[in-house]
Amino acid sequence: MELRGPKVKDYLRKFMVEPGKNVRLKKYDTGWVRHETLKTTSDGKAKGLLEEMLEKDRAALAEAQELLAASQEYGMLIVLQGMDSAGKDGTIRHVMSGVNPQGCSVHSFKVPCLEDHAHDFLWRYSRVLPERGMIGIFNRSYYEDVLVVRVHPERVETLPGKLGPGSDGFWTGRFKDINAFEKHLVRNGTLILKFFLNISKDEQKRRLLDRLNNKEKYWKFSTADLAERQFWDQYTKVYEEMLSATSTDYAPWFVVPADYKWAARTFVAEVIVSAIGGLDLSSPKISAEQLKQILAAKKELETE
Repeated sequence: MELRGPKVKDYLRKFMVEPGKNVRLKKYDTGWVRHETLKTTSDGKAKGLLEEMLEKDRAALAEAQELLAASQEYGMLIVLQGMDSAGKDGTIRHVMSGVNPQGCSVHSFKVPCLEDHAHDFLWRYSRVLPERGMIGIFNRSYYEDVLVVRVHPERVETLPGKLGPGSDGFWTGRFKDINAFEKHLVRNGTLILKFFLNISKDEQKRRLLDRLNNKEKYWKFSTADLAERQFWDQYTKVYEEMLSATSTDYAPWFVVPADYKWAARTFVAEVIVSAIGGLDLSSPKISAEQLKQILAAKKELETE
């Protein structure tokens, strides 16, 4: 995948998981920010500066999305994964707020229903893939089936006993299925960007307590969040294995430092803009006949 601009390229690639690399999340700084001075700046001022940066990125993203829609050559699939309270919803809300809603769709996948479990694990995701010219966002995705399902194997879809999670090579096979699925999409014109919002356990605790200390945020809290926190080490392990096995040249993973929400959002926005820029898209060319019709229409309106 090509990321445009030498400075931007180096900055973004710092967090791109190299295909075949054995990932250890403790080596990634969850509190990294692009400008270190922001760490010593007051919260209000730092947030203001980061919001200003994000606003510029949103404007650039709006232009990039318009070009994507006009060219009708590629579709874009954005995958967001992360621990509970990592900031997936906020990233979507703030990063995508400037794009044309007609050119963007968001799908949040909850616990599979009986119909989902009666099909293969990729079925419900393949039904809502973005069209050419569209940006599709998966808030959680088919990766849940090698993350949550691996920690809680009882949640796997209906499978013959000999093909279930207890069979030899089950998870390796599932990784291969995902890689093949994504390769198929890329070969057919879908640009795939995958972001793991990487927060520390301490930051998750702070965010959960923030919800519990603010009545207006009670609705955000779920006892399931606290229950899943008890599996932090298991989730870390399966995330590391998933990132190692499924970051490819054609669909790389970005480990986004997410302890600072605004820093994470600007990072995601810059990756998206840079990736679209790497497609070398251009607006559709107008034929001589179409230009003639346009000029005639313009003249008719002007003399009306």
